[in-house]
Amino acid sequence: MHRQRVIIRTLGVATAVALAATACGPQKSESAGSAPSAPSSPTAGTSPESSPSTDDKPASPSPSASASASASASPSASPSPTVKQVMANGDDSEQVRELQARLKQLKLMSVAPTGFYGTKTTAAVKSYQSKNGLNPTGSVDEATWKKIQNATKKPTADELRPPTVNEADAPDPRCMEGRVMCISKESRTLAFMIDGKIVSTMDVRFGSENTPTREGVFKVDRKEKEWTSTLYHTAMPYSMFFSGGQAVHYSADFAARGYAGASHGCVNVRDKGKLASVFGQMQVGDKVVVYW
Repeated sequence: MHRQRVIIRTLGVATAVALAATACGPQKSESAGSAPSAPSSPTAGTSPESSPSTDDKPASPSPSASASASASASPSASPSPTVKQVMANGDDSEQVRELQARLKQLKLMSVAPTGFYGTKTTAAVKSYQSKNGLNPTGSVDEATWKKIQNATKKPTADELRPPTVNEADAPDPRCMEGRVMCISKESRTLAFMIDGKIVSTMDVRFGSENTPTREGVFKVDRKEKEWTSTLYHTAMPYSMFFSGGQAVHYSADFAARGYAGASHGCVNVRDKGKLASVFGQMQVGDKVVVYW
């Protein structure tokens, strides 16, 4: 009898999770137990400074954190007056964006510029300083900035704001034939491929740990240019369904909030133009690969 009750409860939970994943919409907010399912990759709710994909600007600090920051900025902690810092960890500006673009030209950064000076920018600056006879502080003083400027060219608009923030992984071997949406959970990217060649890439967002995006090899079983989630009543333009109610689709919420949110299992895309192009080329029966 006890065993029967356990089985019934287990089936009930499984049914509820399956039902929740039959149609998609944005999660309203991030809370404990609802972060996107990507333990080894950056997820919504992950500190930007620990994110391997980019130096995103972190959320506003708590009052206690602000107090600590104020304390650490006391005169006793100020840099030496003989060293003028131009940029340093925690700065957020267009000048930082330019610095990041120039560091990318030097192949010291692989991620797209964000304008926020985080741990990845600090590490790249420190590496440059060590290789060029400069004090490896990780902060940019006038001497470091001039040297970086002399070693690089003025970044173009595309270098400063590339269309895709995340750098795509090497394609999974299962993506090398035919038309494929090759979706990496690790790099959070979708690569549209035809016969082993990447045609375009775009950033994607996945489901939370309670409604995870399923992994594996699938086929597009249905396409809907205009669709509204039957469970969450949110728009899902350019939907390409590949696993029950899970689909690749444009998300206005992802475009607005980025990785501060999550889907209910679908693969969200924030570049509507790119996805519209892929939608026009993908056909029912084409392959979808979701992998780590």
